[in-house]
Amino acid sequence: MTGSENRKTKDSGDNFFRNPSFYINRELSWLQFDRRCLMEARSRENPLMERLNFLSITASNLDEFFMVRVASIQDMAKGGYTKRDIAGMTAGEQLCAILKEAHSFVDLQYSTYNRSLVPALSQEGITLITGYEGLTKDEKQYLDELFETEIYPVVTPMASDASRPFPLIRNKSLNLGVLLSRKKNAGPGILGRTKKAKKQLRTETENLEFATVQVPSVLPRVIRLPAAQGEEKQGRARIILLETVIRENMASLFQSYDIVCAYPFRIMRSADMDIDEDEAEDLLKEIEKSLKQRRHGDAIRLEVESGMDRRLLNILVEELQLSMDEIFEIDGPLDLTFLSKVRKLEGFDSLFEHRYSAPQPVPELPEGCDLFAQIRKGDIFLHHPYETFKPVVDFVAKAAVDPDVLAIKQTLYRVSGNSPIVAALARAADNGKQVTVLVELKARFDEENNIGWAKMLEKAGCHVIYGLVGLKTHSKITLVVRREEDGIRRYVHLATGNYNDTTARLYTDVGLFTCKEPFGEDATAVFNMLSGYSEPRSWNKLILAPLWLKDRFLYMIGREAEYAKRGERAQIKAKMNSLCDPDIIEALYKASAAGVQIQLIVRGICSLKVGIRGVSDNITVRSIVGNFLEHSRIFYFENGGKPEIYAGSADWMPRNLDRRVEIVFPLEDETVRAKALHILDVELQDTEQASILHPDGTYEKVDRRGKEKVNSQLVFCNEAVLAAKKMQEELHRTRLFVPEEHVEETGD
Repeated sequence: MTGSENRKTKDSGDNFFRNPSFYINRELSWLQFDRRCLMEARSRENPLMERLNFLSITASNLDEFFMVRVASIQDMAKGGYTKRDIAGMTAGEQLCAILKEAHSFVDLQYSTYNRSLVPALSQEGITLITGYEGLTKDEKQYLDELFETEIYPVVTPMASDASRPFPLIRNKSLNLGVLLSRKKNAGPGILGRTKKAKKQLRTETENLEFATVQVPSVLPRVIRLPAAQGEEKQGRARIILLETVIRENMASLFQSYDIVCAYPFRIMRSADMDIDEDEAEDLLKEIEKSLKQRRHGDAIRLEVESGMDRRLLNILVEELQLSMDEIFEIDGPLDLTFLSKVRKLEGFDSLFEHRYSAPQPVPELPEGCDLFAQIRKGDIFLHHPYETFKPVVDFVAKAAVDPDVLAIKQTLYRVSGNSPIVAALARAADNGKQVTVLVELKARFDEENNIGWAKMLEKAGCHVIYGLVGLKTHSKITLVVRREEDGIRRYVHLATGNYNDTTARLYTDVGLFTCKEPFGEDATAVFNMLSGYSEPRSWNKLILAPLWLKDRFLYMIGREAEYAKRGERAQIKAKMNSLCDPDIIEALYKASAAGVQIQLIVRGICSLKVGIRGVSDNITVRSIVGNFLEHSRIFYFENGGKPEIYAGSADWMPRNLDRRVEIVFPLEDETVRAKALHILDVELQDTEQASILHPDGTYEKVDRRGKEKVNSQLVFCNEAVLAAKKMQEELHRTRLFVPEEHVEETGD
């Protein structure tokens, strides 16, 4: 487009900024993110075990992507949905592009595994045995005994014929598909009782039968073979996968048959749950029912070992009703998430990343301090996982036993399997406190876990609510109401991440402790809204979705544009997980066109394009992929020299702004604001883990030439260590210092 055409279109109205060529399809952008994770697995700069972890993460990510996003788009394509997305693509066009990119991605995954990681593991003394021909006599004997005593009793072969329909293959389960031939003089047998067996008619040879064997998920998939005498301490490991052992012993499962072939396969099914909340009398029971249905959803992807016998493949394709584009032939072990188990092999500590320190104490909250007294001194900012999540757990745990605490209210979205926070809430109810907990049952893939917690909390006497109809409650907020000498005081914790003590060691998030009355009033209003449908007419500090947050963001972005038009300094810095809301992107384009300098840190999906002349040439986008998952959301607006800084639970996505209960909160204390801005500035200087978005939609690592090496996550780790050291030194000085009058009185 020429400059004159550009201006002409611009003058024709606001639709100029909605030109589909200005946007990137969100699904293809997500695949770009998973490719950035894969690049970390391919990088020889990362320790070997961390590379395994990244490759495992890409496999897990891709599974979830297919179960959720691809399944949804597939439904739209089959239903004839013709509306185009913001990038101008129909559902059918998206599906074709996704599958093409996914095939390319999987090829690169296994190239990385076979050509890079397996040889690197071998060099470090870890050998993956792919067949019995690579075993010693002692190893074969060990595996024979293991199969007979521990594997054989658990494995269940499933036949398929006229009397038994095609077996139900569970979502994500690893299976072995088998073609069998009846041995001569063996009699009709169970599988051959009918000459018109359904599967026989579908094979090229009528004498072949079909069966499946599910690889038991209750048994360890990675089997470490016993070390030869004298090798126990030599830093070596020989491992074999469970499915290899089962395949080699397949004859034991079908003793009257010859094994024609046996190949592993894996099915991905749709994880979408169709729940009518308006009609559901009991949401908890309705979700429990839907969870069972999820296991049997429509098949959307089939993974098979490359070289699978075509007769066997045809049976699977016909039964699952898949197209050839939905079949992925894999050159290596199916389901690379097993690499996370390889990382747990003992004796290979040197292959891990050791530069990152464990979570450090929060300087304002030394061990043993009065948590409530410290919060009364001023707002406290937390930066996880560099600073420990323990104060958040202690906040609830101490409130549970504090006789002055009257009530605890909290939202729970995803919690750990053995959550100390949930245990503290139950203890609080048992102690007679008023405990209200919103448990979000619709948190995808955590539904079953959350149902269990909800039942346990209700049994303990907590008032459990499930949120608002049609909306997920994704906000992170805890309110503690306490009786003190000067009256009732409300203590509030707000955060960008879940109340999950496990992921708090892996995800980067920020949080805020405050007891300022405006925040307390708003927190009370939030829970009243969630439990009693009482919407306040106005808010003091908190900004909530889906009613107010989007408009507020659009206002603040537009305000920066007005400052720029007046020739004043105008700037936006924002960090989030994903950016794909059309209205927000349009507002950013308009602000950029007005001269606002916009620096974005977007870990995952980004539907915005950079470098469009007159549209986004004042916008930069970077993505940081490192040892910790970047998860915090921080927003900075210059505001004519009076900067406003916010943090919260919401990304700039339609689901967060329009279909979820989210909370964004202002950071007002000067020390807190400086810390939040420091996070943005350091990440904008990152040269080690950051990738830069280019105008063509691709990402590339920062060009390091002539730049100081900056690894933002390592910077924050080191800063946390230094701050903790200073805190300890200060505590030591305080304990050593004794006032002179005290010395005289005691005679010491």
